[in-house]
Amino acid sequence: MNSDQIKGAAKKVVGKVQQEGGKLVGSKEQQVKGAAKQVEGSMQEALGNIKEVFKNDRKH
Repeated sequence: MNSDQIKGAAKKVVGKVQQEGGKLVGSKEQQVKGAAKQVEGSMQEALGNIKEVFKNDRKH
């Protein structure tokens, strides 16, 4: 596991919390920001996954 995978997963969690918090207080802006952070986290996590694949390929 690399830092992009960890940071991406963390951003997804923070984004989900932000989105749900926005729902609770009725803030569409916070809901959208939370959803965007989740997408950003997913992209960073995917980048980390790709890095791991290439790292593992170099070992073989």
